[in-house]
Amino acid sequence: MIDLEPVVFVVDDDDAVRRALCRLIGSAGYGVQGFACASEFLAFELASGRPACLVLDVRLPDFSGLELQQRLNRAGAALPIVFITGHGDIPMTVTAMKAGAADFLEKPVSEHDLLRAIDVALARSREALSDSVEIDAIRLRLTKLTPREREVFALVVKGRLNKQVASELGTVEKTIKVHRARVMEKMGAHSLAELVRISDKVGDLSIRSMQGSSD
Repeated sequence: MIDLEPVVFVVDDDDAVRRALCRLIGSAGYGVQGFACASEFLAFELASGRPACLVLDVRLPDFSGLELQQRLNRAGAALPIVFITGHGDIPMTVTAMKAGAADFLEKPVSEHDLLRAIDVALARSREALSDSVEIDAIRLRLTKLTPREREVFALVVKGRLNKQVASELGTVEKTIKVHRARVMEKMGAHSLAELVRISDKVGDLSIRSMQGSSD
């Protein structure tokens, strides 16, 4: 659930640095857990639905923090990362930020800068979790639409008028009005603008590809 307490993961191979970071983060009121290398972190099972972020050293004994970021991205893990390093450069920073890093800080890291970066990263995590819950709910409602209602949905949110939708689908405007009303009801939309926003959340392809009962 989204109301679970947030947690900050720290991956740094320097025992003293890792312990100091964990103490600082814990003193700020966050749950915190430390790991000595990237593979140790990857072996840890992340709890779903819990706001979280990763404080990650760039240089690690098994593989780099940048590679860990790439692996997490490929796995679809929505985990904002705050990089810390004593060996950073501009190309490295650019690579990390383009791949979605929340921040990139130079060691020694000031307490204020680190906690500020963690706050931003956790806010991003909460937003991603909220979006995920909303998208799951939308997709569930999409399964309630018939194939014809999904066709009407996809055309209406593109700005087509009822008579244009009727012409494109080879039916009459009165029938489209009925389908449109059912789409609005099933999707929980009270206006066209709201229906468009719902569509933007999942994309036109998702609307058209959903399988359901026959019309």
